[in-house]
Amino acid sequence: MAGRLQGKVVLITGASRGVGEACALGCAREGARIVLAAKTVDPDPRLPGTLHDTARGVEAAGSEALITPFDARDAEQCSGIVEQAVKHFGRLDAVVNNAGAIFWAPVADWPQKKFDLVFSVNVRASFAVARAAIPHMRAAGGGHIVMMSPPFLATAAPGKGPYLVSKLGMTLIAMAIDAEEKANGIAAHALWPVTAIKTAATVNLGMGDDSEWRTPDILSDATVELLSRDPRQCSFRAWLDEEVLRAAGVTDFTRYRCDPNHEPSAMSMELVDPGWSARNGR
Repeated sequence: MAGRLQGKVVLITGASRGVGEACALGCAREGARIVLAAKTVDPDPRLPGTLHDTARGVEAAGSEALITPFDARDAEQCSGIVEQAVKHFGRLDAVVNNAGAIFWAPVADWPQKKFDLVFSVNVRASFAVARAAIPHMRAAGGGHIVMMSPPFLATAAPGKGPYLVSKLGMTLIAMAIDAEEKANGIAAHALWPVTAIKTAATVNLGMGDDSEWRTPDILSDATVELLSRDPRQCSFRAWLDEEVLRAAGVTDFTRYRCDPNHEPSAMSMELVDPGWSARNGR
């Protein structure tokens, strides 16, 4: 039986591990051919996962993977991965801007190099990849662009201000693209997890433990749901993963728990909107 993304080509940044890897595998299982973009080609003892590992997973799911190593800080490489995708597969139907950099500190303690890194990877790279993809999506009659970024609820600025600005910048870019390219059949979305997701970043930064995390699969499943929609029938929204899945009829999220005996709190939403849990009965 053909999958919901059969014949589509999906480019995913940050695809060597975590959420990017999960999205690649989820889309592959639905029939998409996957363009895998990230920096890690060779094994790194400090971090699990490489592009080759993800590619093997995509192939095991019965699909085809194109490995496109890139440095998200390099604008030419950002546009280059798009050109490689189109040259290899002949089309590009969706982009998932997942690559990200994270650093938290009071503004006075942010090194300029950290600021530049966070904005280069989160905002500049997402802009560069999306900008390069738009002409090809126009030519194909439409497509989807997904930013892994939050809704407009940034009230938790202390200690995280520049980081949150960079993530909300991604959301604003998606909003602009959706309005500007609607006539060309291109839809843009922002997608953000309600709870913290277990990744190398959350583990290394000590952001909780298994009882506070969900697996990356919840974002993968939400991404597949968004990409399965007709882009001509979509309007911009800064989605939460639970909202996307509830709209698709999913009401039981226990399978996404890292600890099967504990439902995680809304840590991710609390980053951008303190008190969200209390207001939403969590």
